Amino acid sequence: MTIQGYAKFFLLTLVFVVFYGYAYSIYKRDKKGERDFEKYSNLVLDDSIESKPLEDNRSKQNDDDKKS
Repeated sequence: MTIQGYAKFFLLTLVFVVFYGYAYSIYKRDKKGERDFEKYSNLVLDDSIESKPLEDNRSKQNDDDKKS
């Protein structure tokens, strides 16, 4: 194998690890109940301007400020 072959293999392995790590983190957060990803999947079907927001940004920021 040449250096180009090793580089492609390394890059492909890195992309594989990053993708599956991200997918696992989503799965873990969904099982713990940290975030409901079903709401985000429904956003594709209900994306009108009149739709209510999925999350309240201000309350989340207030919670973060209290933790600090």
